[in-house]
Amino acid sequence: MFTNLVVTWNVDPVIFEIFGFGIRYYSLSWMIGFMACIYVMNKMMAKEGLPEQITDSMFVYIFVATVVGARVGHCLFYDGAYYLQHPLEILNLRQGGLASHGAAIGIPLGIYLFARKNKVQYIWALDRVATVALIAGVFIRLGNLFNSEIYGTATDRPWGFIFVQRGETIAMHPTQIYEALMYLAIFGLLTFLYFKKDLAVKRPGALVGLFFVFVFAGRFFIETIKNVQVDFEEALVLNMGQILSIPFIILGCVLLYIAYNKPYIFSAKKK
Repeated sequence: MFTNLVVTWNVDPVIFEIFGFGIRYYSLSWMIGFMACIYVMNKMMAKEGLPEQITDSMFVYIFVATVVGARVGHCLFYDGAYYLQHPLEILNLRQGGLASHGAAIGIPLGIYLFARKNKVQYIWALDRVATVALIAGVFIRLGNLFNSEIYGTATDRPWGFIFVQRGETIAMHPTQIYEALMYLAIFGLLTFLYFKKDLAVKRPGALVGLFFVFVFAGRFFIETIKNVQVDFEEALVLNMGQILSIPFIILGCVLLYIAYNKPYIFSAKKK
């Protein structure tokens, strides 16, 4: 609802309940995001003349790596002292708490296991997964919006959201939407470079390099208007999201340097 040029956001995050278990928009967003990833990856496999079974195998690894990486990352990055003392609480996903930076660590590890098992070149898999993962990011951030979480600081802009479910009475930056739009724009760019410019073939490693640079540079700047997730961040010059973004930006620059200046490092054909 729009009130006084701002959006009053008062959406129940639970769609409905079955036997006392709530089906949430956030879970639905994850499912739709992964289905969209599989659809785009199948298009890539068709373009390359490869069987869709590769996609099925890849996304088993990626799904597990995403959930485990995001959960462990949140627990260790934002409340490590507590979870190191109560490690079994990491398994309690119903408490919430998933960190995209943790997923960004877990996914490459999952891809490595996939590449090793299926005897494909690691950088080949990274380029393609980095491209399609962005569409999942769009839906996950929309899920965050329905959860009324990870929003920004106060704003007087007409697109500000009053998150009633969180007890807010003034408009806040809807950083979930900012990030979703950013991921969608980067997804559009990388899919264009893959399908129309054959960048993954001409410059292996370039797509994943662009992914790291654009996504985490964007995250770094969006974090400047995002509320901190835990109290200890108040004392930091940069919040945890910004600190964790810097290594990924550097990694992306390294990958781009190799792709354009030392392409022979990534030029081996997949087995």
